[in-house]
Amino acid sequence: MAPVIGVAAALLLWWFITEVLAAAGSMLRDFAPEPTWDALVALLRNGSVFDDATSSMWRLTAGLALAAVAGILSGAAIGSRRIVERGTRPVLMFLRMISPLSWAPVAISLFGVGDNPVIALVAATAVWPILMSTADGVRRIDPDHLRVARGLGAGRWEVVRSVAWPSAQPYLLSGIRMAIGISWVVLVPAEMLGVTSGLGYAILNAKDQLAYSDITALILIIGLIGYAIDAQARWLLQPRRERKAAAR
Repeated sequence: MAPVIGVAAALLLWWFITEVLAAAGSMLRDFAPEPTWDALVALLRNGSVFDDATSSMWRLTAGLALAAVAGILSGAAIGSRRIVERGTRPVLMFLRMISPLSWAPVAISLFGVGDNPVIALVAATAVWPILMSTADGVRRIDPDHLRVARGLGAGRWEVVRSVAWPSAQPYLLSGIRMAIGISWVVLVPAEMLGVTSGLGYAILNAKDQLAYSDITALILIIGLIGYAIDAQARWLLQPRRERKAAAR
């Protein structure tokens, strides 16, 4: 019941600010719920928003895949060797503090305009939580468990599958979920950099046409898709045991 009340209160506040507080003829009234609803219906009927959402999802998936490969491999190497962690820590902390969008001119210079620089920016965003979580998970593997497994004759792959992976898995999955969320946030402004599709481009196009109600409708769509992605990721990335318990 509490979530329903929260949503209703947010909608009421939105209506109050844009309809009651806004002066007659104010631009703020273009962002009110009624014109936004009309714009949302028109966008859904037109169908172009589905194409834009598909383009955005493709870029998100490609960027996350690149980040997962780079982050897991690098994180495992860093977490398994203390000397590697100490040697790379200053550089990684420095790079991690740079906003991913700061790399936009570099990405465009290297990859030109189109999908590639956007995917690169998504990957640059997502790699850090995956790398850090993987390194933390590998670092926390109990050395005694590894010694026992090797003493029982387990090979390298068996040790990874039976000991290392179960121990590091919760940290890795937490990092992936965090990466998905922040990547979706960065994706939209990244799509305003020279592409001709995607939800970020759609907002930029609506702004150029002074279609303010379309902007608000697109913001709602972006928020709803992001919420759905996070909810799905939370469910999929749960350990199987917890997922079964939640389904009962």
